[in-house]
Amino acid sequence: MNKKTLLFILLLAVLVVACSPARQSAIMPVEEGFVERDFAVEAPAAESRAVPVDALVEIETVESGERIVIVNASMEIVVDAPDQSLENISSMAAQMGGFVVNANLFNTRLSDGQEVPRASITIRVPAERLEEAIAIIEAESDRLPINKSIQSQDITSEYTDLQSRLKNLEAAEAQLMEIMASANKTEDVLNVFDQLTRVREQIEVIKGQIKYFDESARLSAISVELIPNEVVQPISIGGWQPVGVIKNAIEALIRTLQGLVDVLIWLGLFVLPILVVIFVPLYFIVRAVVRRRRRRKENPQKQANETFEEGNQEGE
Repeated sequence: MNKKTLLFILLLAVLVVACSPARQSAIMPVEEGFVERDFAVEAPAAESRAVPVDALVEIETVESGERIVIVNASMEIVVDAPDQSLENISSMAAQMGGFVVNANLFNTRLSDGQEVPRASITIRVPAERLEEAIAIIEAESDRLPINKSIQSQDITSEYTDLQSRLKNLEAAEAQLMEIMASANKTEDVLNVFDQLTRVREQIEVIKGQIKYFDESARLSAISVELIPNEVVQPISIGGWQPVGVIKNAIEALIRTLQGLVDVLIWLGLFVLPILVVIFVPLYFIVRAVVRRRRRRKENPQKQANETFEEGNQEGE
């Protein structure tokens, strides 16, 4: 077997190991809900690098049974001053060791033409302090959140698959480096270099996705809509509030229906049994008296008929 044939066989083996379809499927597309947008308000450069590449979770950590879960939250709260709440939430994220992903402050027009500020902000905070951050954000409002949701995504399997594929690609890279070092012909060197470039591209992509997964698991995202208090106030026209009138009408209807139900309950459980006890015996007594009177009226008439018949018989 000549050297060129041996080189071709080694290249084929490396490509089969590095570009296996089963391993390629391990790269999962990033979900839309977890895609980070450009920072509108950025933390300092030192803080924005929340997790360096060399701090990635090792394979042994995953294999030990620890689950890797991405937990994100979204909220809608009503506040008196959205601009001030925006600053408070930004400061809270920085104090917790997180950062602001994006923040927007804009004006919205009410039905009466009044313009009021409204804001939205997305922050990242350490996952272990997520509940604490949510409680601080809720404290910005004097009422319950309009909407609050927490989403969890277990990425342990995807994370482990990515690490396994990275390990195989790095082994393939080392083998390609050895082959290129021993190649003599320019054509062979170029072929190996081309394959080496493709493998390195795949390695960089996988490293990037592993870093993204690791940062997303370490830092939870919280998206907050800050709605001004004026937006949720009831409509008022010259001191007249339709919402209040509707509420009073509904309360009056409920009280009326409640009274009718109370009457029916009293009739069924109290009045009806008493009527049965009183009127059933009375009914039979009255019926007996009526029958007796009828019999008394019928007896004299019957005797008169009998006497008349006897007189007719004697006359004959």
